[in-house]
Amino acid sequence: MYALYFILVVVLCCIMMSTTVAHKMKEHIPFFEDMCKGIKAGDTCEKLVGYSAVYRVCFGMACFFFIFCLLTLKINNSKSCRAHIHNGFWFFKLLLLGAMCSGAFFIPDQDTFLNAWRYVGAVGGFLFIGIQLLLLVEFAHKWNKNWTAGTASNKLWYASLALVTLIMYSIATGGLVLMAVFYTQKDGCMENKILLGVNGGLCVLISLVAISPCVQNRQPHSGLLQSGVISCYVTYLTFSALSSKPAEVVLDEHGKNVTICVPDFGQDLYRDENLVTILGTSLLIGCILYSCLTSTTRSSSDALQGRYAAPELEVSSFPFPPGLPLCFTDTEEQQQGKEGPRVIYDEKKGTVYIYSYFHFVFFLASLYVMMTVTNWFNYESANIESFFSGSWSIFWVKMASCWICVLLYLCTLVAPLCCPTREFSV
Repeated sequence: MYALYFILVVVLCCIMMSTTVAHKMKEHIPFFEDMCKGIKAGDTCEKLVGYSAVYRVCFGMACFFFIFCLLTLKINNSKSCRAHIHNGFWFFKLLLLGAMCSGAFFIPDQDTFLNAWRYVGAVGGFLFIGIQLLLLVEFAHKWNKNWTAGTASNKLWYASLALVTLIMYSIATGGLVLMAVFYTQKDGCMENKILLGVNGGLCVLISLVAISPCVQNRQPHSGLLQSGVISCYVTYLTFSALSSKPAEVVLDEHGKNVTICVPDFGQDLYRDENLVTILGTSLLIGCILYSCLTSTTRSSSDALQGRYAAPELEVSSFPFPPGLPLCFTDTEEQQQGKEGPRVIYDEKKGTVYIYSYFHFVFFLASLYVMMTVTNWFNYESANIESFFSGSWSIFWVKMASCWICVLLYLCTLVAPLCCPTREFSV
């Protein structure tokens, strides 16, 4: 239900950022201008569209989740009064969410509010990205530690490790080569060449550091599988960033505008703006929602707080990304290696996930949606139709996320060397 509320508000934000929807409403709704004047939204309802409207609506949604984050602090079972507030009263919550999103339009001194809220949104958006990157690094370590523990009882786990590691590096290498073919040219595209070279070099660097003798002495479970996972993610973010980069247009020998440094098949796709907008928006909502739900479980919360199982207690199995099995919890039998996860069907003795952390992640996701839909720092000229055709803000956010991910992973490798007297879990 919370995810449904989140989707409804995100779709509303996308509609508010659509110039096509605004024109269609003006053409097909009778007495449109009179209605806009009656609700004091401007002559053409300009106060209900654009980046400022999205900021207000997302402010209401962020406040909604932040209030529930405070209300659900320290809930240990689902039978308490505050737990019933979290798990019920859906109609009244929908009314509250609608009231808070609408009430944001009546905040006095809108200019000051928007300027201040923009910086809050940027901080929250980057924090949301940081949580995803931390969980990815934790997942890479967890996977390698899990399968390495299996080699003690079955040597076939060595073959599994080698095969998956080979696949990961093949994907990363193949992706970088394909991007070099399609996103660079013999003459020009120097920025793309530099970025591909830098990110490819970072993949080589983290691989060498992961298997270096000094790191192996402090972290015997460190290996190429983790660096292969991070390399694949770096490749994905590099591709996503290059796809989000504004197209470069030059004049050819005949005086015609020619788009360079992008694949030829991509130019035909972007001609159908409506198709790209619908598909891109659906994918954007799906990815954000998946990130929210896979970041709000107890396993993800434990990982962010540095609570891990000891290597000798690991059960050899495929470790799903943090949060996928929403109803799984560790049992005493699982820790002893006797059986796998046990499904919990109720919360009589304890909650399966942390309610306050759940709402906090959705609070950050609200800020991330606000900044993403409004093109981050290019908000004044933003609209949903041009969102997927390229933006420098989105390009640099993705590139920065790529480099931060590498930095986080390197920190997990180097930190035990810098602080030899301290115990590290991964």
